[in-house]
Amino acid sequence: MSQLENIEAIEKRLWSAADTLRANSNYASNEYFMPVMGLVFLRHAYSRYLAVKDEIIASLPMRGGKTPALTKKDFSKKSAIFLQPKAQFDYLVALKDSDDRAKAVIDAMESIEEDYDTLRGVLPKKEYRELDNEILGQLLRGLNPEELKKVSGDVFGRIYEYFLTQFADQKAHDGGEFFTPVSLVALIANVLEPKKGTVLDIACGSGGMFVQSARFVENLHENPNDKLSFYGLEKNATTINLAKMNLAVHGLVGDIKKAITYYEDPHNLYKKADFLMANPPFNVDEIDADKIKNDPRLPFGLPGVNKKGKVSNGNYVWISYFYSYLTEQGRAGFVMSSQASSAGNTEAKVREKLIETGHVDIMIAIRSGFFYTRTVPCELWFFNKSKPENLKDKVLMIDARNVARKLKGSRKIWEFSPEQLQNILSIVWLYRGETKRFHHLVVNYISATINEAVQSIAPARDYETIFTKLNKEIQPFMATLAKGGKQAETVKELADCLKDYTSGSQAFAKLAQEKTAWWKKQNKDTIKLAAALKELEPLAEENNKLIKEAELMYRLANRLIDVCLNTHNSKDSDKWNTREIAILKKQTEAARDTAVEQLKLARYFHHQAQWLIERFPEGKLRDVEGLVKLVDKAELKENDWSLTPGRYVGVAPEEEDPDFDFGETMRTIHTELEGLNAQAVDLAKKISENFKKIEI
Repeated sequence: MSQLENIEAIEKRLWSAADTLRANSNYASNEYFMPVMGLVFLRHAYSRYLAVKDEIIASLPMRGGKTPALTKKDFSKKSAIFLQPKAQFDYLVALKDSDDRAKAVIDAMESIEEDYDTLRGVLPKKEYRELDNEILGQLLRGLNPEELKKVSGDVFGRIYEYFLTQFADQKAHDGGEFFTPVSLVALIANVLEPKKGTVLDIACGSGGMFVQSARFVENLHENPNDKLSFYGLEKNATTINLAKMNLAVHGLVGDIKKAITYYEDPHNLYKKADFLMANPPFNVDEIDADKIKNDPRLPFGLPGVNKKGKVSNGNYVWISYFYSYLTEQGRAGFVMSSQASSAGNTEAKVREKLIETGHVDIMIAIRSGFFYTRTVPCELWFFNKSKPENLKDKVLMIDARNVARKLKGSRKIWEFSPEQLQNILSIVWLYRGETKRFHHLVVNYISATINEAVQSIAPARDYETIFTKLNKEIQPFMATLAKGGKQAETVKELADCLKDYTSGSQAFAKLAQEKTAWWKKQNKDTIKLAAALKELEPLAEENNKLIKEAELMYRLANRLIDVCLNTHNSKDSDKWNTREIAILKKQTEAARDTAVEQLKLARYFHHQAQWLIERFPEGKLRDVEGLVKLVDKAELKENDWSLTPGRYVGVAPEEEDPDFDFGETMRTIHTELEGLNAQAVDLAKKISENFKKIEI
């Protein structure tokens, strides 16, 4: 992914290309959903095909001086789909307007279905007949940008997920409930750690749980198809097709069946699943109690039943089912309504019996705003039937409601950054006694801090160089102004700021190089983390100062240019090169952005290390107010068997935003206000002069 730094921009451009289909066809958003996802599927399948093709060819034995023909089996070993020439995306893109593109796409889909039984009848085909030939050509070309042809890694896997996300946001299918946010799925998968065995999802939607489980195995440099068996249940036929495509596009094999899980168990995996992952519908009140009252998947009994003979709330039906599918060593992780963890009456009795088993492992509270279709907060539940004896009567409570960031480009959707996800997981590692993993995570953050600091040296100097050019360019005009004019104070501030920035940049570069040399000498396995962070404090302080000076310097230059233009009519002077100053100003802004962004990266990783060490200074699990608490059965009983994390961990102290500086903010406001006041005076003067000219 690092090879494609502008992946977000490309995703948006691809989505924009696909979204034109709605404007140029008779399809509504819920109708063009599948044909678009079908083409994204083809493009991603081709991406994975190309990624492994050369490696496969190189590994094949020569026969009579010739390489044998590629086969489906060759690609299956590499978690990729074999594509016949007519199903390869470049062939489809190269078609002319005189060609029948719809037929070509349908032929491509049919050729894949012929090779893969699991996809037979799954891929969209007839929908393409409804599309204008030229529009279909535009869409094919739009999904095939040049940048994506040379990248490695699962880039199109991410794009596939991005399209699912966008369609979920539009509620283009099944109210958007087919999609579980990637952040939550990744957290569930990484807590469960499905290394080998059967993975079951009885409300599988678009199959995201399977994909993230596979990624966990891939990160261990293993083939997911060799280690995991995927089984899913889903009630919606279109969603099943989407899930099968999602599995196939990631080179995965799975068995997904159509079923209403409340009443059916077609896989017959009762007590046979090594891992269960799910995001079921919340608070369902239409389950027929009579149909399920004797179901063995309800080991703790039936939750409350209303007067209509329906289960009053289906949450604990799902929870019971999840538990019952597990083997004697099995683990489960699932999303659940936050109401369930403290629900009363018969649901509380079911919860008590569940807790008494000793298999409730971890509870994680999630803030509202993660879902596209649900605004309420939720919780992640984890069961572990193989908990060690010393943890049998304990539950780890994590309140992660204050650990999130806004999804890029969205005003309402939240997610975990990769580092926030790792930080939550590190708490789980400490709970499990895996202190080395915690230690190595912090070490990685320290390494990243120092590396990003070193990478900041060049852009910080480049900014100073281009800024000096801009400053030099305005000096001829500045020399024509009276020394005590309106510009005088800004000129002095700017000179002082530039001086501070220059000396600060030099000090920062020196410290970055010193800390690099120091870090190389350290034994990363035994180093005291708190002491290491203390060693980095001077570098962190210089980093923060340099960010402030860089931003202030640019604002002051802007203010000075505004004074020259608006107060002193610099454009009328032969000492003012309007074009050159405009070019240099734009270059200075770009250099400032590059330098500040890089400096903030160093600060960001330092903050991650600081966040963990402040909370777990000894590298061991401890209760942290507002974040985590290890709760025993006695305390659970005192609290009506509630499993709501916030009830135990308390309220988190307000965390300071590392990007917010009150003093700097006030200086910025003051600078902007002075500039606006100067403009207001000039404007009032011009208005007065204009009134005089028209004799009013």
